[in-house]
Amino acid sequence: MSTSFVLNAEVRTDLGKGASRRLRRTGKVPAVMYGAHKDPVSLTLDHDQLFHNLENEAFYSHILTIKLPDGEEQAILKDLQRHPAKPVVLHVDLQRVSAKEAIRVHVPLHFINGDISPGVKAGGLVTHNMTETEVSCLPGDLPEYIEVDLAKMELNDTLHLSDLELPNGVELVALALGAEHDQPVAAIHLPRGAKDAEGEEGEGEEEAAAEGEEGGE
Repeated sequence: MSTSFVLNAEVRTDLGKGASRRLRRTGKVPAVMYGAHKDPVSLTLDHDQLFHNLENEAFYSHILTIKLPDGEEQAILKDLQRHPAKPVVLHVDLQRVSAKEAIRVHVPLHFINGDISPGVKAGGLVTHNMTETEVSCLPGDLPEYIEVDLAKMELNDTLHLSDLELPNGVELVALALGAEHDQPVAAIHLPRGAKDAEGEEGEGEEEAAAEGEEGGE
């Protein structure tokens, strides 16, 4: 992962709803960081710095550096609460990571080569059944995204989770639950109108053939 993200944080001792409201009025975001066999700690983040980072898709699936007055911690974004009507972040949950312990993170799927797939060239449309999937891996193996290569997909093909090529050390959480969780990721089918037209054309040919047989009798 070439991109790096750093969040400046301060330890927060003034807790409660009232304290959180006061923080937000000063352009700060209340947060909590937990995990890695350490006690949870309440933090304060800068809202503008956080909001700017949230505009980058990679921020959601990266190991973040949390810069504290007495050192740094490595963490992932685990949960995010936004205001329902305003562009405001209300609260953030961060999970510490340990280099030797696997983590579970949702990473985005990037679809490639759809324009050159035989199914699309035959008039089909690509349907994306999911846009992200949960992976399990060590922090050092965490991918920024997983590529979904559609180059070989024919018309009426469906690509499943088990068809994805994964980086070394990365597993899909869904597949570990059993074959019944091998969900479809993408499919290529003719547009509905094209199917209807094809069906009507076929029916017309059958009717013409039937009429010809009757006339011959």
